[in-house]
Amino acid sequence: MIMTIEGNVNKGTLDGIIDEMTNVVEKSKDEIFHINEEALRERTQLQRELEETRIKVKKYMVYVDDLHKEVKTFKHRLSVVSREFNVYTEEDIREVYGQTHALQTELAIAEKEEKMLRLTRDELERRIIRLSSTVEHANNLGRKVSVILTYLYDDFTQVQEALQTAKQKQQFALKIIEAQEVERKRLSREIHDGPAQMLANILIRSEIVDLAFREGDVEQALDEMKSVRTNIRTSLQEVRRIIYDLRPMALDDLGLFPTIKKHIRTMSEQNDIEIDLSLLGDERRLESNYEVAIFRLVQEAIQNAINHAKADLIRVIIEIMPKQINVLVKDDGVGFEKCEEKEDSFGLIGMRERVELLDGKLIIASEKGKGTVIRINLPYE
Repeated sequence: MIMTIEGNVNKGTLDGIIDEMTNVVEKSKDEIFHINEEALRERTQLQRELEETRIKVKKYMVYVDDLHKEVKTFKHRLSVVSREFNVYTEEDIREVYGQTHALQTELAIAEKEEKMLRLTRDELERRIIRLSSTVEHANNLGRKVSVILTYLYDDFTQVQEALQTAKQKQQFALKIIEAQEVERKRLSREIHDGPAQMLANILIRSEIVDLAFREGDVEQALDEMKSVRTNIRTSLQEVRRIIYDLRPMALDDLGLFPTIKKHIRTMSEQNDIEIDLSLLGDERRLESNYEVAIFRLVQEAIQNAINHAKADLIRVIIEIMPKQINVLVKDDGVGFEKCEEKEDSFGLIGMRERVELLDGKLIIASEKGKGTVIRINLPYE
């Protein structure tokens, strides 16, 4: 995607440059959002059509089988009538022949209709696959643009002291509100793409169950019920994940240490990787902003080790001292050279910003083939 900046920008003012940048990124994000919306609507419609077509194909299969049996029966009767012409009249022979011919014609039409329905079904499945790919790419791109916007807005805190006039402070407050709206839109999109879509699919499946029961197809109804239960479990997991990503409730109720123990245990089980946690010093409750910051820092460090380092073992050490908090996250993964650190490593950028907001230090040491060590030192009174 090529982005162009339109309008006159006063290059002498920092706020003018930042405003222009954010406007361009916001327009790009809105375009991605609309593309995603259209693809989702079309995919939902095609999924309904596909389910209806599948039901029709199944009906035609039964119908064609029945016609085959009837044609076979009438062919046999025709051969009997033709063979025993002295018993049957010419009118009887003509009637049986006419019925056999009519059934053969009906069978040919039904087979053609079944073939057309199968082709329609296959084409709908291909279109849904293509649309799903489009939706996935749009979601990935939208998330990346959201991250860019978030960090653009976060940069405003760095220049707050430089905003002296009332007009500049008002503009800064508006940008904070806009950042909140961006986060709400992201959360809305995540709920729409996850639980909402799954619930829509459950509704469609329940209609198929109802239709199958009405038609007496108990086996299909049971299969669809199994699928509905699977979708419900997946929806519940997705809702819990979204809630957890917003803020683990245990962090407020139980504090940092029980929450981080549970998180590490869950990550270890889900990713089949050994994560060793050591807690040193007094496991007391800390100020809320410190508990949130330490939890997010450890969470991001572990996630990076799992996603990028290909580690077999991750060690986490948290040390609470009288006037300082030390955090160490070490893995035995592939490591990287300093020059290989990606410019779009937003996870590491976010970690640095969290540490800087608490006047702390972040040190990352890594070597090719020898893993990575992340050290965090936070002053704490």
